[in-house]
Amino acid sequence: MKTAILQRARHLGFDDCRFTHANVPDSSKQFVEWLDQKRHGEMAWIERNSQKRIDPALVLQNAKSIITLAVSYDLAAGSLMKKDMSLVTSTATRGEDCGPLGVVARYARFKDYHDVIAAKLRELTDFVDSVGATDSRSLWYVDTGPLLERDLAQRAGVGFVGKHTNLISRKLGNWFFLAEIITTLKLEPDTPEKNRCGTCTRCITACPTQAITAPFQLDARRCISYLTIELKGSIPVEFRRAIGDRIYGCDDCLAACPWNRFAHEGGLMKQHQRNDLQKPDLHSLLALDDAGFKKMFNGTPMLRTKRRGLLRNVCVALGNVGNVNSLPHLEKAKNDPEPLIAEHADWAIREIKGRKNSATDLRG
Repeated sequence: MKTAILQRARHLGFDDCRFTHANVPDSSKQFVEWLDQKRHGEMAWIERNSQKRIDPALVLQNAKSIITLAVSYDLAAGSLMKKDMSLVTSTATRGEDCGPLGVVARYARFKDYHDVIAAKLRELTDFVDSVGATDSRSLWYVDTGPLLERDLAQRAGVGFVGKHTNLISRKLGNWFFLAEIITTLKLEPDTPEKNRCGTCTRCITACPTQAITAPFQLDARRCISYLTIELKGSIPVEFRRAIGDRIYGCDDCLAACPWNRFAHEGGLMKQHQRNDLQKPDLHSLLALDDAGFKKMFNGTPMLRTKRRGLLRNVCVALGNVGNVNSLPHLEKAKNDPEPLIAEHADWAIREIKGRKNSATDLRG
């Protein structure tokens, strides 16, 4: 039965498929301590379903097995380089009013992975139920279910949780999504993966905000991905400069990992690339009204931030990498009816003017 499921998963485009039992993960104690320390910040949904996350049997009664799947979103190095070079064009080519370019986390430069993977996962789940007992039941999740998916994936042998607290695969590096099928079928578990970080601390060093407070310890409240995506209010001033030109998420700790040398291009996500999200123009983004925002980001993960969240991030990025040409755009944003955008635009204006005055003083 395992062989049949594995073959079907590969046929559907999944890059890895492993099996584990549905017992409580040994790491659940660390998860509870992380919550107790409030390191999840404002992500109340994690705490709300904490007991289910710890015990898969509370997610599906009589659950016996969990099928863990991986989908790569890596792109060939040549493809990435070609795209990056095509975006480094002259001002004349891009237009006089074009601004600096923003950085979007790799995973969000595609159609929403939830939608892409869901169709394949639903089909695989139907197959699992068809080859199992007549009374078997299964549920599937794509980063949406109350499961400790990285811990379960390590126990299934997909990869190991690195010092940055993300899962690392020896065959996929850091660039992949996880999905799960929890089932009442009893399937022989695969061998767990052991940690292979060794003495490497590149991910810890790479973090711009020191969110990795110790090996295998993450304070989400300091993480740029949390600050630009999960946090709904004002970004703490102490972290704004460290955000740089990032407007949605951060890949620094993932990109620093040496295991990425084994990553390979994923076929399932490749056809769903959004080239316009590779390095979007910040001035153009700042001009979006609500309808324009929804039109541009519909069907992508970035819709999640809503206009107010994304333009908040754009203002911070312009405060860091913008110049005097950005000031008229920010002045307009300063009068936006959304207070969150107006506040961050005002901060960005002061940052740009401060740099301009400093440069004048040096020349003087």
